[in-house]
This record gives sequence, structure tokens and C-alpha cells, in this order.
Amino acid sequence: MQSNYTIETNENQGQEYYWFKRGFSREQLKKLFTELESIPFEEASTFGDADARIRKSKVKWLPQDHRFEWLYDLINELAIEANNTNWKFDIHTMLEQIQYTEYYAEAGGHYTWHQDIGPGHASKRKISVTIQLSDDNEYEGGDLEIWRGGDSIQAAPRGAGVSVLFPSYMMHRVTPVTRGTRKSLVLWIGGSHYK
Repeated sequence: MQSNYTIETNENQGQEYYWFKRGFSREQLKKLFTELESIPFEEASTFGDADARIRKSKVKWLPQDHRFEWLYDLINELAIEANNTNWKFDIHTMLEQIQYTEYYAEAGGHYTWHQDIGPGHASKRKISVTIQLSDDNEYEGGDLEIWRGGDSIQAAPRGAGVSVLFPSYMMHRVTPVTRGTRKSLVLWIGGSHYK
């Protein structure tokens, strides 16, 4: 017998990430790096706070214009597949620009445990997308780790073109880079508030 207080809903995989071994081709990565040359770097911050104890990296913001339309379209396709497979969130927008990030070993590059949801427009983030741009042998450390609760910490796959997607409410971090430079793209896919 069904309770009067039970609402039937679809199940999802709310504590799982989804990944593509080759979300981006070598040709697409080369095209991206060419376009990035004209965009200036800035110091990374977290919701306006540039505390190096929390996060140490340099970023560029990729505008939603004709130069990067192909990139937004490709990330959108990855997000739709991942969402349909794992989470089934109500997603329909990319409110923010793609963030290109570099973490340098000599600067102690890292990003401590955090969630991607937050105040204002960040409250509408539902899926976080990370595209690895560095080959695995170009840096040491710099692992994207996702915390699934308790002692369950999972290091995401590495390699140039590897694309990792996960719910924006999941705690995650980038461990300190100890050699070389870790390069990545990040974007958040959003929609209405969780409900």
C-alpha cells in the first residue's frame, strides 16, 4: 500500500560522476589553445574572494561568442548525455562563461575542498564540467578528487581531452600540483533551483 505522503519520482545516480575518455579531440584542443592566446589571465577567486589558502591558480574567461560557439555546443552535448544517464536534472541554461584555468607547481597551485553551488547565479548550477587539457605526463599532483561521503574519495580520470561531469553540490578539490602545469576548462550547466 502506498503512503499518502509518498510522491513517485524517478531514481537517479546523485552521488556519481560521469566521464568521457575523449570528450575533446587533439585537433579541437589545438584550436582552443590558439583562440586562448588573445584572452588575458587574471588571478582566480572564489565568489569574489581571492584567498590563496583556498585556491591558487590563474584563469581566463571564454566569452559566449562566435569564436567559442563550437566549444559551448560540444560541452552542452556532453552534459546532456551525462545528465540523461545519471541525474535527470532540469537543465536548460549556461549562465556563465567557460573558465580556463592553469595551476602551476612553482606557485603551489591547488583548490581546496568546495562545492560549485553558492549564492546568486551559482545557486542555479546543477552540473559541473571539467575538461582536462594537459597530458598526464605534463604534471604531477593536481588530481581532481570528488568526495562521495564518509571515506569515499575518488580521483577522476586524467589525460588531455578527458571530460568529467558531476552534480555541482558534490564536494571536490584539485590537489596541489607538485610538478609542471595543470590546464583545464570548467563550466557549470544550470536550470531552475533544485526542487
